[in-house]
Amino acid sequence: MMRSTLGDLHLAVIMDGNGRWATTRGLPRVAGHRAGADALRCLIQAAPEHGIGIVTVYAFSSDNWRRPPDEVGALMRLLRTYLARETERCVEEGVRISLIGRRDRLPGFLLPQIEKSEHSTRYCSRLHLRLAIDYSSRDAILDAARSGDLTRESLSKKLGPDVDLLIRTGGEQRLSDFLLWECAYAEFSFSRRMWPDFGAEDLAAAMRDFDSRERRFGSVPIAAVG
Repeated sequence: MMRSTLGDLHLAVIMDGNGRWATTRGLPRVAGHRAGADALRCLIQAAPEHGIGIVTVYAFSSDNWRRPPDEVGALMRLLRTYLARETERCVEEGVRISLIGRRDRLPGFLLPQIEKSEHSTRYCSRLHLRLAIDYSSRDAILDAARSGDLTRESLSKKLGPDVDLLIRTGGEQRLSDFLLWECAYAEFSFSRRMWPDFGAEDLAAAMRDFDSRERRFGSVPIAAVG
């Protein structure tokens, strides 16, 4: 498949396997989430080389509130630390940060850092990093539909750009309520590698496989029509 201009691809990532990565090493689960944050930095640095302009990552689903309170609290603190640490780097590297998902249930100590990171990076244009936090695709679709303007175009505008490639690590093969509308014609890549071990070479391999696929969007190859 021939790709068009640099930065036109939307990559979605379900960063699965952090807790299991830590458990198999005799570490607390939060250590896996910290390692996962480092893996995200690696992905963000490598993505533009592959023509990726948007990266949407599943950082915390609405269902993740069911996890033990200690783990949830540690995740929220890690998100604040990640944003505080990485925002300046994102400005230098041209990475815009934005949040998709609910904000009303997030802890008060996290919201100011989210707003600061979004504001500081608002003019960055090399890559757009979208963090799905307290996110449910079903809820997002319902919220978009409540506007009353029920056309494909209006819903797509409210929900966000279509996904070209979705990568899920950790060995699972499901969407888990992530970007359901946007993934209507996405290509999928499932990896057994746990997220903290997913690096630039793994992304390159997934992109090579993506480039080898023929995306027809319901049509047929031109040669088959003639």
